[in-house]
Amino acid sequence: MRIAHPLMVAGFLSLAGAAAWAADAPAPMPARAAQTPSAILVDPHPDKAHPPAMVDTRIESHGAAINAVLYTAGGAGPHPAVVLFHGFPGNEQNLDLAQAIRRAGFTVLTLHYRGSWGSPGQFSFTHSLEDADTVVAWMRDPANVAKFHLDPRRIFVAGHSMGGMMAASAAAHDPKIAGLVMISAWDIGAAGPHFADPDFRKKQLESGFAEEVIPLGGVTADALMDEAVANAAKWDFVDYTPVLKSRPALILTADDGLTPDNDRLTAALKSAGDSDVTAMHMATDHSYSDRRIALESEVVRWLERHQAMTGH
Repeated sequence: MRIAHPLMVAGFLSLAGAAAWAADAPAPMPARAAQTPSAILVDPHPDKAHPPAMVDTRIESHGAAINAVLYTAGGAGPHPAVVLFHGFPGNEQNLDLAQAIRRAGFTVLTLHYRGSWGSPGQFSFTHSLEDADTVVAWMRDPANVAKFHLDPRRIFVAGHSMGGMMAASAAAHDPKIAGLVMISAWDIGAAGPHFADPDFRKKQLESGFAEEVIPLGGVTADALMDEAVANAAKWDFVDYTPVLKSRPALILTADDGLTPDNDRLTAALKSAGDSDVTAMHMATDHSYSDRRIALESEVVRWLERHQAMTGH
């Protein structure tokens, strides 16, 4: 999602709410002194018998074969895995993060939702949420577990922006998901009420929101805003707390206006008794443009620790 127009700042927060949050917000966390994971800096030792690979595949989701790519880890396995969801519309796919996670020994699945970037079908937020559930189920299919040497007990989900919402939803719908990583997650439900304001909608269309739908099929900016309004009451990711509270979560935020909603989720999980919630703020933009190594390090370090906790 491109954070460049009012939709991504005033649209996700009321101006009064944003001001109140800014007044009480904690200072950004300082850079951690923890050692940079070797997967960020060093290629894995070659395994000629079981080399890493990139496998393009099609995953059937509600009548459409969506485009997906597996970055398979080297070694005999079974490997822990991460399903990595991109945001809206998908200009930033975080493939550097996928590669770093793969170097750490995980197989990573990336995908394009129905109607996005060449995947057939009609794009919508509803379809994207359905696709998220579908691809997680695909990773658990015994045939795919055997073919790609996966460990179904160690499947994690991660997502950036809208993809953070997809990851939270998928984890909520699959209690066996081992853990959740949310990177500047966009809470579509919290944003929905703003789209009901005609003046606000007009400003979004004038400021570039309509351009965001160019890579998306069968949808208009107005239709997406209508969908967000219609589903606002059921798409607040904080409502997933009762089913997420038993799983570890890493919640990363940036200077993009989305931090308050992510902080609400962090607080809700902790209040519900989740003892393994890590929240960190980075002083950077929505795409983490000047904090890519820091982003990769935090995610890889967290995944390495938690896959060991859920491993053999």
